[in-house]
Amino acid sequence: QVQLVESGGGTVQAGGSLRLSCVVSGLTFSTYAMGWFRQAPGKEDEFVARISRNAIVTLYGDTVKGRFTISRDNSENTVYLQMDSLKPEDTAVYYCAADSNRDSKNTDARTRYTYWGQGTQVTVSS
Repeated sequence: QVQLVESGGGTVQAGGSLRLSCVVSGLTFSTYAMGWFRQAPGKEDEFVARISRNAIVTLYGDTVKGRFTISRDNSENTVYLQMDSLKPEDTAVYYCAADSNRDSKNTDARTRYTYWGQGTQVTVSS
């Protein structure tokens, strides 16, 4: 059974930092690219970041570029999202997701990710 379990969410003041973790089990982690998405109340979900299987290639959404950093540890089956300079508009439920596709088309598209975690809430107060 495939499981993706996020942790590290919470409430932080604007300008602060949080580090999210996503531990993956039930699949060969190193063969999956990993992504983070978020969904704020009343809004569509939004692509946040992606990291390739070997961690060489990363991609960020425009709203988080320069503030968030995605990384992974294949020996620990874990992907991370370091979030710095947080803003109230970063408030959302954050989800990690696993992508087994090998092509490089539309890598920010939600539809290409096969497995999803349950999400972790991040709240940024002003």
